[in-house]
Amino acid sequence: MTPSSFFRFVFGCAAAVCAVFLSSARVNAQGAVPTVDISQDAARQVVIAAGTPDVYQGHPYLVKNPDDSMLVVWCVNHGGHAGPIAKSVDGGLTWTRLDKNAPDVFQTHINCPSIYRLVDANGKAWHWVFTSQPWMARIVSGDGGETWEELAPLGFANVMAFSSIVPKNPGVQDGKYIGFYHHRRAANGKILNREPPEKGRLEVVISETDDAGFTWSEPRTVGTVEEKDLCEPFAFWSPDSKEICCLMRENRHKGRSMVMFSEDHGQTWSTPKDTSWELTGDRHMGVYVDNARLFIAFRDQAIGSETRGHFVGWVGSYEDIKNSQPGDYRVKLLHSYAKPNVGDCGYPSVAILKDKTVVALTYIKYKDDENKHSVVETRFTMDELDRLADEAKKQKDER
Repeated sequence: MTPSSFFRFVFGCAAAVCAVFLSSARVNAQGAVPTVDISQDAARQVVIAAGTPDVYQGHPYLVKNPDDSMLVVWCVNHGGHAGPIAKSVDGGLTWTRLDKNAPDVFQTHINCPSIYRLVDANGKAWHWVFTSQPWMARIVSGDGGETWEELAPLGFANVMAFSSIVPKNPGVQDGKYIGFYHHRRAANGKILNREPPEKGRLEVVISETDDAGFTWSEPRTVGTVEEKDLCEPFAFWSPDSKEICCLMRENRHKGRSMVMFSEDHGQTWSTPKDTSWELTGDRHMGVYVDNARLFIAFRDQAIGSETRGHFVGWVGSYEDIKNSQPGDYRVKLLHSYAKPNVGDCGYPSVAILKDKTVVALTYIKYKDDENKHSVVETRFTMDELDRLADEAKKQKDER
């Protein structure tokens, strides 16, 4: 090897190492914002359905009504059968089980039910529960959850039922909504339903309804990236109602979560890009807590995070999401005692009440005991979190 080629080799190796280091730093960048911890504050917490040594309460989904009443559905066992339904009329402080109000067939529906309140063009509100199997199964209530009816499944091959539904035209009562979910596309192009996973990838899909959930359009793939698995989309409108933002779990967990945007009511979408490290997690769900900020809960999956695998929240602006910025701060909401998989939690719902109390709901191994997972909520105000974050920032600055 000549001297010149030797130096080219050395400098090439150094550049490669530097590139790897910088790439890793981009994935693992942290410390830009503080993390506050309310996970051990039991006074904030409400157990909706307690796990037992034999019963695993899993994967809840909540909907809040305009009067602050709530309905929540979940499944028994990890990705197991549906059946449980509970209602609160006091903003989530107490709950009454409504399981017997649902048709018996609901208990045969499998994997992660989700619930939505959709209003038709005449102002009639319908509560829908969609479950992955069979073929996007569904039940509907027209009286606030007192009685339910099973309708024919939508017939959509899927990994999970709708994880997000948004109005197609925000501020307009026309019964038009866009539903977001994910499916698996095998290497041969086949869309899989209940078959064992094959080589391929997860994709984000949308379908639309013009009649508040009774009929839906043919599904259309809108989010797919080579060498990544995009799933569990959380969609919401920007504060000015000019675009839809869609946060997505990246299921290979080798980098960050991803986000994409639509400026034409869901017809076309931007190329998915990385979120910030601070928003990296599974099954995002959130609300606007004021005109400028969002609170988003998820299972932490940020590489290098001290709270990885636990139930956390993020506070920041829409522009922070748009520009992949860190936001204001993170919150450890609940501690997962699951072993060995500490990350067996999340699938949250988040609601904000008229008095500005935020309710964040999850399934989680709630205590370090013999009981399996429970459905648990934690409650707080943004004033409380902001004070804790300010204190954390001051302590950081003083170090």
